[in-house]
Amino acid sequence: MSAPHQHQQPQSQSQPHPHPHPHAEHVQHEQHEQVDEGGERYWDGRYGESDRIWSGDANAALVRETSQLPPGRALDLGCGEGGDAIWLARRGWRVTGTDISGVALERAAGHAAEAGVGDLVEWRRHDLAESFPAGEFDLVSACFLHTYGEFPRERILRTAAAAVAPGGTLLIVGHGGWASWQENPHPEVHFPTPGEVVEQLELPEGDWEVPVAEEHERIQEQPDGTPGTRTDNAVKVRRLR
Repeated sequence: MSAPHQHQQPQSQSQPHPHPHPHAEHVQHEQHEQVDEGGERYWDGRYGESDRIWSGDANAALVRETSQLPPGRALDLGCGEGGDAIWLARRGWRVTGTDISGVALERAAGHAAEAGVGDLVEWRRHDLAESFPAGEFDLVSACFLHTYGEFPRERILRTAAAAVAPGGTLLIVGHGGWASWQENPHPEVHFPTPGEVVEQLELPEGDWEVPVAEEHERIQEQPDGTPGTRTDNAVKVRRLR
């Protein structure tokens, strides 16, 4: 599947690209990782267009589905400028944030330092089609993990499930279709339903429970500034053992 990548609500205005943030040294580059230069160039260029693309607020579905979880170790896949990771860190989670874009990660590290949680978040650059962060996590979050071109999303999400510790949670939030103002610009694109997402995870029977698998509609600002609607879906699964 290919569709626009999204972390949080986009900014309505663009501003000049800033100089590298002084806290950029907190971004880690694991020796084993491989990063596709085409995808990396695209997203570095996309983030380089302005000094902030996303609102900085945590995704509403993440807030809704994880607020009651006790803090532990979290992995944020496709963390972008760090809004979700910083929100989790403020609630006491120790977070690993990963993204293909070094520009996004440097910006995220700066935002985390400004928020006073820089010591709770580790930033790692990965092309998830090629490499995946090591370790087990009490929460793995994949919010709007979509991108242009070939992208093995189903395989990546199965790898994400394998990284969940016993008793931990995997949260997947994605688009359920094009926005109300988009007239299906790519008919070949299929947005999976919540049921299809659960099926694609191939979870071993008896090892997992599925407390949430549902669609929800939200208001999103259209390019002309007026409100539009978008249907998204959320899948939350919990590993029992």
